[in-house]
Amino acid sequence: MKRTAVALFTMLALAGCNSDSSNNDDGKTLPVEGLQVAFMPDIHFHDVYGDFQDGSFDGLYNSETGQGATIRTMMSQMKSTRLFNENYFAMIAALDDVVARGIKYVALPGDFSDDGQPVHMRGLVKIFDQYREEHGLEFFAAPGNHDPVRPFTRPNGKRDYLGRDGHDQRIYSSGATSECEGYEGDWTIAPTPDNPLPTICTEEVKEWGYKEIMAILSHHGFDPQPHYKYFETPYSSDDARQNYSYDVALQEANYANRMYEICHEGTGGEYKEDDFTSCSMVPDSTYLVEPIEGLWLMAIDANVYQPKANTAGGVDNPNDYEGSSNAGYNMMLTHKEHVIDWISNTVKAAKEQNKVLLSFSHFPMTDFYNGASEEIEDIFGEGNFQLKREPEDDTSKALAQTGLSIHVGGHMHFNDTGLKQYNIDGETYTLFNIQAPSLAGYIPAYKVLEIKPNSQVEVETVVIENVPRFNELFEHYAEEHDQLVDSNASEIWNRDILDAENYYELTDWHIKELTRLRFLPEEWPEDIKNMLFNMDGKQMLILSQLETDINVCQLKTALDIPCQGSRSQDDLNDFIQDWSRAKQKAEALANQNGMALIDFAEWNGEELAIDFYRLRNADELAFRDIEPSRLPQYKLLSEELYDMESAVNFDDINNDDTPVGDVFKVRFGTLFYILDRFATGEASDNFLIDVEQGTLTDLKTVVDRESLQ
Repeated sequence: MKRTAVALFTMLALAGCNSDSSNNDDGKTLPVEGLQVAFMPDIHFHDVYGDFQDGSFDGLYNSETGQGATIRTMMSQMKSTRLFNENYFAMIAALDDVVARGIKYVALPGDFSDDGQPVHMRGLVKIFDQYREEHGLEFFAAPGNHDPVRPFTRPNGKRDYLGRDGHDQRIYSSGATSECEGYEGDWTIAPTPDNPLPTICTEEVKEWGYKEIMAILSHHGFDPQPHYKYFETPYSSDDARQNYSYDVALQEANYANRMYEICHEGTGGEYKEDDFTSCSMVPDSTYLVEPIEGLWLMAIDANVYQPKANTAGGVDNPNDYEGSSNAGYNMMLTHKEHVIDWISNTVKAAKEQNKVLLSFSHFPMTDFYNGASEEIEDIFGEGNFQLKREPEDDTSKALAQTGLSIHVGGHMHFNDTGLKQYNIDGETYTLFNIQAPSLAGYIPAYKVLEIKPNSQVEVETVVIENVPRFNELFEHYAEEHDQLVDSNASEIWNRDILDAENYYELTDWHIKELTRLRFLPEEWPEDIKNMLFNMDGKQMLILSQLETDINVCQLKTALDIPCQGSRSQDDLNDFIQDWSRAKQKAEALANQNGMALIDFAEWNGEELAIDFYRLRNADELAFRDIEPSRLPQYKLLSEELYDMESAVNFDDINNDDTPVGDVFKVRFGTLFYILDRFATGEASDNFLIDVEQGTLTDLKTVVDRESLQ
């Protein structure tokens, strides 16, 4: 009863807030049609010419600029889901594009920094300040799991900055490693055989918590500004809502006033259950801002830092909390219930006042695998392939029930659109989750939302292809590559990367090398990898038609491969005949669909894997990088394999008694189905959302999506 009464009073207060400044004389909101807002999540900003104010690290002398480059190694970039260095230039190019389009508002749905390090946060704010002063841009930040990494400041650093002669340079703050424990005055620790360069100790690379990050970005969204029409947080008083003033809003937005209790088991405060334990007070930066009359931007802090069991937590114990990377909205419902209630009340108030409400946060509100999550789990295993980050359907339903319509998320570095519609107690709720890509990976892009008449919003995806200075740091990578070759390193990135002609091509190299160096070795089952690396598309189509009683062991022994069975030439002869029949069927199938079997041989399994990740990351934006003839071939394989009935299940396929064809069909049938789902989801490039009708219309005509379905 207490919660219901508080929520109702809050809703009524919100409905009456800001009535003098928001409306015309006739009570209707001033028009905002045509207004555009840019959304740039996952910038992961790293100041490549960052100034270590304590003088501990000067960086690498760059011949083009004469400055000291403070960068991470190319190897670290090629094994990460994000670039660390070149995205510095990509962000500037994107902001220049925003200015050229006449857009004034830029929302940042989390991970605007890479771990909230002081040296890089200062560089980020310097650029934001410059674009605000010179071009009138306004920035609105919401935190991600990399800013901050924990609620409170803690020691950290990186082992893979790029140092002299192409070696890794270790840079840590005090307490992050034993080397820098309690250092005073002396910035370097002597080299060792494993670390040929001295370890640098500096407080410039610790991970800031909320207090420091909210302070340095206070004028970029986290605090009210005098020209805002309205600003509030879930912690604003009812009086401040009813009688809005900048001075009161500023006072109530103080860091100390934006704390809430969280426990290991769930939300504290008035939501706290009797058996809840390990409770502590942590900050929450959620806010609502009206930068121009009629537009409400809701910046949701969806970080959930769950206290570990039997811990004290607090500013003195920053490591007593779990990271927020896999928590997302599944845990928002249980550990930040008050924010969910506040969202519901704010949506009601926006409707009462006829405001256009756009929300954003770091985490997705709907699934991002186009309904293929169960199949992904079948192949890659429970919890793998970032499935832990996916909202459950009940979570999406609860978020839709708040009345929220449009949400822009990040975190995944995916380009995707989720549409969830639920009928609850006779009322229809529609939630649109716009998953914006990252400028730090493939494909580098940001989203623009334009407000249209009649409760419609147009979404455009802006690809950042040509980035000035994108190759400015390549001289340092060349030195790194030489060092890796000279030292016979076990893993070496492809030097052809340095021949990239533009930033877009660099990010395509990134997804290819990331697939080779990390995804395939770490995410893919051995049997699928073995087949991938030994087959081309032609052989895959033939295998899809193969009917044989020859099992895996019989084929192995016939080919002199060790197996618990006797060698049989008859088995091999039988298999050759079965293969010949399958080839004839494959040729006929290809011809029936306007294709030629020989054309399938133009791509191999490794190229298939790269296209798999291109489509996963970029959705329809990836079509430009995949041979036009290849997508229909993938589609045909998907249809042939997924519709086949087989008595074999995933538990049996590693059994050598399993027929050869069934092993391929079970594994690759699911794989091609997933790939097809990646390519045929909701429109994600340029589309129109109708909030009232709950519909989404694809506005792009360049690609004929129907041919892919």
